[in-house]
This record gives sequence, structure tokens and C-alpha cells, in this order.
Amino acid sequence: MLMERASSSLLLVDVQEKLLPAMHAQEDVLNNTIWLTRIAQRLEIPVAATEQYPRGLGYTHPDLRALLAAEAVSEKLHFSCVAAGCLPRLPGADRRQVVVCGIESHVCVLQTAMQLRAQGKDVFVVADCVSSRRPADKDLALARMRGHGIEVVSREMVAFEWLHQSGTAEFKEISANFLR
Repeated sequence: MLMERASSSLLLVDVQEKLLPAMHAQEDVLNNTIWLTRIAQRLEIPVAATEQYPRGLGYTHPDLRALLAAEAVSEKLHFSCVAAGCLPRLPGADRRQVVVCGIESHVCVLQTAMQLRAQGKDVFVVADCVSSRRPADKDLALARMRGHGIEVVSREMVAFEWLHQSGTAEFKEISANFLR
């Protein structure tokens, strides 16, 4: 199954200012997530973000937060966004495909992805937009999610599937600005 623009939403799980510095390859994860967020917004795909206990872990990283409307961000205490009950009020909740980025891969991302899948959603976790403190935890999380029917993809796979074809003005614009 391919990701379809009209059916997709982008969910950014806990990319927070105090949590991110502890992650493996944190700069790459942040930059890749910003890149994918900007493409989603250009293609009018809903983007939502969550924050795990922001008083302790800080808020969504400022560079990412600057791209989001206030109503697109929700606080939570549960590790899973589904268990926290915050997703229904966020943009894209009605979409059947959820593209997931965030941290930590083996905790909040894993629990959210698995519960979204259990709800019947098509879930795509973006491997180059997720991280954990230890690379081994990320690897185990991605393997476990694959085993439960969650698709593990790259940011470029997402972009090209959302675009669907080349030769359009939209493709040329995104290619010039994002795919260099």
C-alpha cells in the first residue's frame, strides 16, 4: 500500500527541546522532521504534534513549533498518544493513514503506532525521523513495529508517494526546494 496525500496525516510525537538532546543523531532527526513537516504543509496534509509532560521535558523544539498552529499541539502524560486520548481533537484525526515521526522510538512512538494500528489505521513510521537514546532501542522498536504490520519508510519515500508523479508544477517546486 502506498501513502496517499488525501488519506494521510503527519503526527510528530514528542520532539521536545529538553528530550531531543539526549537522542542519538538528534540534529538529523530534527532537520528531517522539519523537512517532512514543510512538505506536508505545502501539500496541505494535516500535521499534529504531541508533547510528553512538557513542564518537565520542555515544549516542542522551537524550530518545529514555529511551523505549527497552537491547536495542532497537545500535551499528554500517557506514553501512547492513543491512550492519552489527545488525537481526536488534533488535525488529521479523521484520516486513515498516519505518518509518524518522533521520539523515543521504543516508547512513545512504538506504543502510539501499535495502538493506531490496533484501531485499524494504516501506520507508517519514518525511520530517519525517529530516534531513541540508544540506536539498539530504535532498531528493536522498528523491527517490532514491522512485525505488527506497521510500515517503516524513509522521508523521501513519504514525499514521493504523496507527490505521486513528476512533471507537475508542484513536483518541480518541491524538487527545487526540498529534493536537492
